[in-house]
Amino acid sequence: MKKIIVIFFITMSLFSLSCSNASKGKENSIVINMGAEPRTIDPSLNSLNVVSAMLFHTFESLTKLGPDGKVTAGMAESWDISEDGRVYTFHLRTNALWSDGKLVTAHDFEYGWKRVVNPDVAAQYASLLEIIKNAKEINAGTMDYNELAVKALDDYTFQVELVDPAAYFLEFMTTVAVFSPIRKDIIEQYGDDWTLSPETYVCNGPYQMTERVMDQYIIFEARTNYYNTEETVAKKLTFLSMADPNTAIAGIRGGTIHFSALEPPSSEIAKLKDENYIVLRDGVGTFYLSLNITNDALKDKRVRQALSLAIDRNYIVSNVTMGGQAPAQGFVPPTIDGISNSYRAEAGILIDTDNYTANVEKAKALMAEAGYANGAGFPVFEIRVSPGLHIIVAEAIQQMWKSNLNIDVTLKNDEYPLVLQYLVERNFDMGSMAWNADYRDPMTMLEIMLTGNSFNYGLYSNPNYDALVNNAKKTADASVRMGYMIDAEKILIDDMPFIPLYHRSFTLMVNPKLKGVVYNALGKHKFNYCYIE
Repeated sequence: MKKIIVIFFITMSLFSLSCSNASKGKENSIVINMGAEPRTIDPSLNSLNVVSAMLFHTFESLTKLGPDGKVTAGMAESWDISEDGRVYTFHLRTNALWSDGKLVTAHDFEYGWKRVVNPDVAAQYASLLEIIKNAKEINAGTMDYNELAVKALDDYTFQVELVDPAAYFLEFMTTVAVFSPIRKDIIEQYGDDWTLSPETYVCNGPYQMTERVMDQYIIFEARTNYYNTEETVAKKLTFLSMADPNTAIAGIRGGTIHFSALEPPSSEIAKLKDENYIVLRDGVGTFYLSLNITNDALKDKRVRQALSLAIDRNYIVSNVTMGGQAPAQGFVPPTIDGISNSYRAEAGILIDTDNYTANVEKAKALMAEAGYANGAGFPVFEIRVSPGLHIIVAEAIQQMWKSNLNIDVTLKNDEYPLVLQYLVERNFDMGSMAWNADYRDPMTMLEIMLTGNSFNYGLYSNPNYDALVNNAKKTADASVRMGYMIDAEKILIDDMPFIPLYHRSFTLMVNPKLKGVVYNALGKHKFNYCYIE
């Protein structure tokens, strides 16, 4: 009964929003569902891909993605790069204002970036700043966070010194919200509560918050004092907090939702396609099972390999997800480039997805070697899952492991932010996760499994793997660098500290009347240019 009441309440809220939109000019008022209520909309603290997509409408870094999806000038009008590729000097525009009318300055960037690595803030994405000089030492606790190599040379000149050249740096800033500027005076006055109301949520992007109802919606409206108001065709963006894909489907069909990033149940995809409500787009990321390898049974590499071998990935993408996903033949997805081809083509197949019968026999032999012949004595593990694809894929895996290895697992279903919290706290056996690339380079996938990385939930550590990834970070020669990363991924897949399942594609539910969406392979879709036809 409780679930029915919640769905009814949300549906009535959507009806009210729709009526309000109609009275205010629905043609440029867009209703978007990006999933469950975000844990935070603080750019320094957020680590969720879908929330970053929301935040890039209210915050803008030095660079941004233009209407063609390519990197263009943001808060910085221009920049200089040193000959060795390590020092970037950004020249900020002088006509950029915060939503409260104050000027955006280089000092706001210096404060915002240093805030991310401040240990008192405990930002989960602090590791992503380790491309900047001193960030790694700061995160390790051996250096003060004020030593981060970023500096406001004056009000409109901001300098950044990298550890090593990083060709993806300019794109990186457009896709990760931690590179946003933050107002020091706002944080000092309101603390962690600054994101909770329109009056305190001071931002520098094309939109500003005008209303927030927790667990229901957040409304952003176009700013009249943004430096380029021509970029805000959509005058109002309503981001719903909705975790149930079936409720989202009802909203899409009823016209009260225009865009939903929630993956629809596979059973609904064919019908939604026929109704012209599905848009398929390539993604850059991988769904996987995170394993807590501190658990006794999962400490054994043979067990981890067996669990992976006993999963039929082709069946999953063909009969379970059915949204254009590719079976994982490694961790790095095929949509990431290598030197002259896709990375996956150059690195080769590391997970055999085409010989499932033979894989199962290998899995049985490995389990027997590990002391669990025919599943005897194997503990009952719990997989933490969230609604949508995560749970239906986990149900398929549950059946495969029972049928092939005679082992049992239980499923614990919670909303994704809660599942993520369990993994962060190491309160899990296995967890259904997805890693979406932050930039289109293999490093965005490989670095999260480094020893001590905040996204290395299972506490995997291999010095040989670490050495190869770190060598790749320090190497300017593209071919040598790629070789390091290819060798590192081979170690990773052999150790199998997690189980790659399939590669990301986006099965988006979109009202056909919605026009102007700038789709992004990293999931950072932009709605500035949207309108209802």
